[in-house]
Amino acid sequence: MGHTITEKILSAHSGKKEIAPGDIVMADLDLVVDLDIVFGITDGHQVPKSIFDPDKIVVVADHTVPAPSISAANAMRRMRQFVEKFEIEKFFAEGRHGIAHVILGEEGLALPGMTIACDDSHSCSSGALNCLARGLGLADMMYALCKGQAWYMVGPTVKLILDGNLNERVYARDILHHIANVYGAFPGKNLEWDGDAVAAMPMQGRFTLATLSAELSAEFSLFRHDDILRKYLNGRASKGYEPVDPDPDAAYDEVIRIDISKIEPLVVLPHKVAHNATEANLLAETRIDQAFIGSCANGRIEDFEVAAEIMSGRQVAPGVRMIVTPGSQKVLQEALAKGYVETLMSAGAVVTNSTCGACYGGHMGVLGDGEVCITASTRNFQGRMGSSEAEIYLGSPATVAASAVRGFITDPRDL
Repeated sequence: MGHTITEKILSAHSGKKEIAPGDIVMADLDLVVDLDIVFGITDGHQVPKSIFDPDKIVVVADHTVPAPSISAANAMRRMRQFVEKFEIEKFFAEGRHGIAHVILGEEGLALPGMTIACDDSHSCSSGALNCLARGLGLADMMYALCKGQAWYMVGPTVKLILDGNLNERVYARDILHHIANVYGAFPGKNLEWDGDAVAAMPMQGRFTLATLSAELSAEFSLFRHDDILRKYLNGRASKGYEPVDPDPDAAYDEVIRIDISKIEPLVVLPHKVAHNATEANLLAETRIDQAFIGSCANGRIEDFEVAAEIMSGRQVAPGVRMIVTPGSQKVLQEALAKGYVETLMSAGAVVTNSTCGACYGGHMGVLGDGEVCITASTRNFQGRMGSSEAEIYLGSPATVAASAVRGFITDPRDL
């Protein structure tokens, strides 16, 4: 019996020729990614005395950049001391910064066939690059930094086959919302994406699906290496790589086939993702206080383009805050060059520094008591973006932009 992408990468990095769901393996790591926020959570107590390989460690300032408080500033100081102590060259701080999962792709650091560990749950984003990546807890991250290894339980894999073509103003984000609504979560399982619609999907859509797989409770979420990924990595890859595709006779726990041409703009209701979405046009009476576009899920240049197209010549509705946060400094530079930032600001939007700030409720767009937000970020859990009394709806960047203009949740096709 053949193996899935996850099984083949774990096999190659653990030295075990035969692995199957249920096995526990200790895998060598190609890259360990540490974030600024960890240096604040631990007050520096979990900074290791030695590391396994400074060339295989990446440090990114993304959650608290620039520092929004004295405690964050002290954490950033500890982060810089850590980088200096171990002479880590792959360091992305103020000026070079961005959301870690965006940076890994932009800089060609996450590559096909690699294993990556990071102290952030949305690390599965790099699965769009045919790369085995997931978040680890603090204790496992400490071991990864010191030893360059991590243990994984090999989970069963679900194959998602996407057929058809998306209709106007329907996006990869809506596909994920559909899957979550119909099929729920996939705890302890891996996802593999396939089908004609995936083969035609640009990298931005793949990044969105891979990133939001964390909201499906998936362990790993992987795409094949194909022409679209090859073109994306051409001239960008930091080194050579070896793609990994599933065996033709790979064993899957389940195969789900979805005709994406039947999907409409969907919005996930507050507080949970699984089995909790509805059509955007059914929420027209839901007024909003804030609209947000950004995060590792939807902070790329294509998301700026969609928002700018919808908001061109229009204004943010009275009483609504529209906040747009780029996924990296490079995204912001490109959005400036293409005029998207000017269009959004002319419409009354706030375009911020590149950060995870609003998405995790830290800064740059925190919600107050009783406020309602529609967001193209990652999570809608109670208290995620600020007050536990706020309500968070999830939508595509197009749905968010249309809602910002109308002042209530809006199907983007209505504009």
